[in-house]
Amino acid sequence: MKAVVWTAYGSPDVLQLQEVEKPVPGSDEVLIRIDATTVPLGDCEMRSLNGARWYTFPVRAYVGLLKPQRITILGMELAGEIESVGKDVTRFKAGDQVFAQTGFVQTGTYAEYIALPEQPEGGAMAIKPANMTDEEAAAVPVGGLEALHFLRQANIRSGQKVLINGAGGTIGTFAVQLAKYFGAEVTGVDSTEKLNMLHSIGADHVIDYTQEDFTRSGETYDFILDVISKSSFSGSLRSLKPNGCYLIANAGLSQRIRGRWTSMNGSKKVIFGTTSPKTEDLVFLKELIEAGKLKTVIDRRYSLEQIADAHRYVETGRKKGHVVITVAHD
Repeated sequence: MKAVVWTAYGSPDVLQLQEVEKPVPGSDEVLIRIDATTVPLGDCEMRSLNGARWYTFPVRAYVGLLKPQRITILGMELAGEIESVGKDVTRFKAGDQVFAQTGFVQTGTYAEYIALPEQPEGGAMAIKPANMTDEEAAAVPVGGLEALHFLRQANIRSGQKVLINGAGGTIGTFAVQLAKYFGAEVTGVDSTEKLNMLHSIGADHVIDYTQEDFTRSGETYDFILDVISKSSFSGSLRSLKPNGCYLIANAGLSQRIRGRWTSMNGSKKVIFGTTSPKTEDLVFLKELIEAGKLKTVIDRRYSLEQIADAHRYVETGRKKGHVVITVAHD
């Protein structure tokens, strides 16, 4: 089968299309013919290891110190059809249309096929929404599950004011829609070219971060979700109402220390974006999608052969929502 192999840490050119052995499912696994996958920014950060040291060291320790060894095919979300199932599988059957998040331990969706446990470790899998294409469904699991988890951590309630910094990306587009579903008044912060899209998915207010610093506007919020972890820590705290919550998706060490101190010594709480995907949450998202409450925003589509170009585009920071990879089968 064709797969994009991660040959080294570095530029998108380290992603090479190769012929590899088609996986054989184990007794508790399903074999999925992948029809679509995605390129979120997290895949680019993992490929290049240009991120913060707190992220780089554990990735190298797990994946391989000098080059990728334990993980050689990237990609963490998919939509496709189950081709066969192991003898112990009970939840799925051949022919089922599914969407899934593999979890960090597995990855491997930059390929024509993947074998996954029916309950992926650190991931989730469910029957695909009936009203979505494979491309639309493939973009749901990572961003949708993380957004849902973050909003639930803050216990969002109807009537609250929510600000999402980095609202136009993989997680942010779902966070905007889910916050609206929960009854919040939503402000989305992102770049100029993404503002119309944010309005179209339900944002009540938008802020162009290239023109305005939301922490200096005087507005206060019940919940601030910083998806991109770039807002001013002290400014974000000033922008919180009493008893408000500030969630940092990828907090650095200094933010974690200051956050714990803040939470211990006042009414405002700072929490961090650890996630634990659950199948029941993916089913919940599926139900919202089929009820017309949630949709996918797709910016660009690429083929598996063009995946290096997809990575280059995602790294520009201009991506609106999701970049999808369509997997063609001979």
